[in-house]
Amino acid sequence: MSMNDDRPVDINLLRFAWPFAAIASILHRVSGAILFVGVGFLLYVADLALQSPAGFDAAVAAMQGIFGKLVLLGLMAALIYHMVAGVKHLLLDFHIGDSLEASKRFAQLTVIISIIFIALTGIWLW
Repeated sequence: MSMNDDRPVDINLLRFAWPFAAIASILHRVSGAILFVGVGFLLYVADLALQSPAGFDAAVAAMQGIFGKLVLLGLMAALIYHMVAGVKHLLLDFHIGDSLEASKRFAQLTVIISIIFIALTGIWLW
């Protein structure tokens, strides 16, 4: 038997058919990374607000602007998705929904619930 060894093999990840559950899992990791970076921004705003009354006014003005609200909505979206996906992973630890079909449904449900809560958060922020 002859093998055709044409290395390296280039796998185009953009053409790969990702399962929805894999995309949901990757988004869970991405949301965790966003939260990690976002904590630095929130600590900066808290430090600014606690320095002086003028710093507090500057922090309030920054968070009431369009950029501040978008950053806050992005961080809240990451937190909401990370928490909902975390509950899904906790259920998987108890072997609830660990079949292939249940995994697809749980991934879809995770995204739907997250979108609903993110939309409600966006309405609350504005």
